[in-house]
Amino acid sequence: MEQKSDSVEPSKAVDVNMAAVSSHISDPGRASSSHDDSKSTHSAKVDTGGNVADLQQAVARGLQPPDIIARLTPEERIALEKRLVRKIDWRLLPMIIVMYILNYIDRNNIAAAKLSGLPEDLHLEGNQFQTAVSILFVGYLLMQVPSNLFLNKIGVPGLYLPVCMAIWGVISAATAAVTNYSGLLAVRFFLGFVEAVYFPGCLYYLSCWYTRKELGLRTALLYSGALISGAFSGLIAAGVNANLTGARGLGAWQWLFIIEGVITVGVALIAIPILPNFPRTTKWLSEEEKALAIWRLEEDVGEDDWVSEEQSMWYGAKLAFTDSKTYVLLFLLIGIVSSGGVTNFLPAVVKTLGYNSVETLLLTSPPYVLCVITSSLNAWHADRTGERFWHIALSLCVALIGFIIAAATTATGPRYFAIIIMVPGIYGAFVVALAWISNTMPRPPAKRAAALSFINAVSNATSIYVSYLYQDYMAPRYVIAFSVNSGTALLAIASALVLRIMLVKLNKKLDRGEFVEGAVNARPGHENGFRFKV
Repeated sequence: MEQKSDSVEPSKAVDVNMAAVSSHISDPGRASSSHDDSKSTHSAKVDTGGNVADLQQAVARGLQPPDIIARLTPEERIALEKRLVRKIDWRLLPMIIVMYILNYIDRNNIAAAKLSGLPEDLHLEGNQFQTAVSILFVGYLLMQVPSNLFLNKIGVPGLYLPVCMAIWGVISAATAAVTNYSGLLAVRFFLGFVEAVYFPGCLYYLSCWYTRKELGLRTALLYSGALISGAFSGLIAAGVNANLTGARGLGAWQWLFIIEGVITVGVALIAIPILPNFPRTTKWLSEEEKALAIWRLEEDVGEDDWVSEEQSMWYGAKLAFTDSKTYVLLFLLIGIVSSGGVTNFLPAVVKTLGYNSVETLLLTSPPYVLCVITSSLNAWHADRTGERFWHIALSLCVALIGFIIAAATTATGPRYFAIIIMVPGIYGAFVVALAWISNTMPRPPAKRAAALSFINAVSNATSIYVSYLYQDYMAPRYVIAFSVNSGTALLAIASALVLRIMLVKLNKKLDRGEFVEGAVNARPGHENGFRFKV
């Protein structure tokens, strides 16, 4: 459990007024005394592209910066924050992205295993393969909310996430020992149960390190792990198929699970000493960096995540479940995730182009490579502009065009073009929508943790029925599947529009100084700088 540190705690001071802060900032005895008082007072108002928050707005919301931060000039604050964010990026992002690549590979390698002899070796019949795919999401659904609430309670994500990763790596490798349908079902269920910890846990983890304006791009970079895994999974499977079939008496699909499972365990062990927990207890930050890391989150959402009296797991869940925005966000994610179910069967869809197994696996890579680029650019621009709705809606329109083309023709060129654009269209919207959840429910952290896990869990439950839309007899056009995908994409667009309308109304109430539940409300008589992102 994270301990409070008085030396860096940005204490709340509801009695502080503007004059007190201005006087504090212009204190001639501050560390940087080479600047005059007028410049120092100006530091409370400088806004350099959203990188430096207005201290007077923070005071208006009942907050007071710690001395170590209040003494900084605008230039010092900008330089320190850039250095801090860069340090956090390099320490967190590479490792959690690699971990998510393996999370997604271990979850979806069964699609590649299908082309490597798994159904034949296990004597699967009828829709048994589809059931084996979908059973993972039953375990995935059951574990996400309890896991995130537990993570919020114990406060050690730097240990919790890697340990769970090692466990799912062992389970994934054990799939190679399965000899029948029942064993495959059991392994897939428990794999989903443990893997459920990672993605919602990571979303919550990022929201405890980054401000709302930074989350979109970092969420996109995290999710790029899933997209990169799609590219690598096809390449790895093609290599295993070509070189390890029958090696030491094992089938290609068995080597696939063994190799990827062992790599997962190894990376998990490496991650334990690398990943930090939260800013308050991170040893590789200086005292000044630690204070700023805590303070900038408090500026952004109105409270320090780990100086909250509302850390009860069930209290946070109650707040999330009684907020109507949770359910609008849920339908938004249900629409996107259901449409994205095509990626679980992308090798089967690409196989309808008429190529052999190795060529098919290689052709699954380009859509994911393009997707990494477009989703990152879409999320970067969404963060840059602070806009959410159009970045989601327009991206889904691209996916919708892909679904329609794929259902309408079996010609190789147009069909592969449809596959190329549908994957970036889906996930370009998905990464922005994930950041929108944290943007819309910034506080308290227990509520944010519950909302992230609940929405992600229930939306992934759509993968249970999606699995049955891609049965072999439905090939090559998969008309029902692509028709359902088109409908769920439209559902997501409609949900995004409803949420935008709701948030615009709430922002207007904040403009009028009215109290808004779940927002960062101003103190009476002061202007509030917080607005929901729309």
